[in-house]
Amino acid sequence: MTRDSGSRAGLDDQAVLLVAGLADLAVSTLGSALGTVRGLLRRSDAAELASDAERDLMARGRLALDRYAAAPPPHLEVLARHVRDRQAQRDAGDV
Repeated sequence: MTRDSGSRAGLDDQAVLLVAGLADLAVSTLGSALGTVRGLLRRSDAAELASDAERDLMARGRLALDRYAAAPPPHLEVLARHVRDRQAQRDAGDV
């Protein structure tokens, strides 16, 4: 029983360390992002940068949707198409 309670305490410690690490990462990332935003707001071409960023984000969104939303064709359907194409090629060659 001592092993189970010791293992549980070790898992709790790991969970706390992971959460603390994630929180620290989020704070540092947010800080650097705010610094970047402040620098961008001082630029004279901020409107053009925003337009470029919008286009880039839309392209990334399109790629992400294509990657995750589109289901691959069923495997048997692909095999059936290959068989059909090969038979069509044989028939065309025999004629």
